Amino acid sequence: MTTANVAINNAPYNAQGKALDRFLGNTIHQLRIQHSLTLAEVSEKAGISRGMLSKIENGLSSTSLETLEQLANALGVTMARFFQGYNLPSSSVQFVKKDEGMEVVRRGTRSGHTYQLLAYDQGPQKLFEPFLITLEDPGEEFPSFEHPGTEFIHMLEGVMEYRVGDEVFKLEPGDSLTFRGEIPHRPEKHTELPIRFLAIVHYDTPGNEQEIE
Repeated sequence: MTTANVAINNAPYNAQGKALDRFLGNTIHQLRIQHSLTLAEVSEKAGISRGMLSKIENGLSSTSLETLEQLANALGVTMARFFQGYNLPSSSVQFVKKDEGMEVVRRGTRSGHTYQLLAYDQGPQKLFEPFLITLEDPGEEFPSFEHPGTEFIHMLEGVMEYRVGDEVFKLEPGDSLTFRGEIPHRPEKHTELPIRFLAIVHYDTPGNEQEIE
């Protein structure tokens, strides 16, 4: 599972989207200052222009999830760190209604490859990240991904083959799969669409997490 080549779905782009852009920009700016990094240094590490980074920090430009991932790597933090404190509830309980998770959509696909991040403000140290993933493009191909921690997948709808290392597993509704994130893994074949599954990454060491792939 990956966040490569994905963009925050902000259509229609409204006040909430603009508020998120400002929040993300301010967070990225503060992290850059804390790490004593210049615009040039971060933009070079992230592979984007200084002008684009400046616009992002000032909340003047929406950014793809791919770019956020690159910025997180450049700053040495998990991407989830960017969202900590956003729309923070007054209690320690977070309730997300159906279809109200933070939605991201894969760019460059005809039918869509949609992620919903179901929790993103779990505290100062991210221990896990839960995603609801929908695959609807039968021709979409995935590279292999690796990340720290343990990943858990639970199938909700559809049928797919999922590769972990040298093994391929046929996943149907109700099936679950757990594996070490360091083992290369990816969806191998879309057998029955649409496909919907939960993917949860648990990080072993607080503060040492990286973005899910």
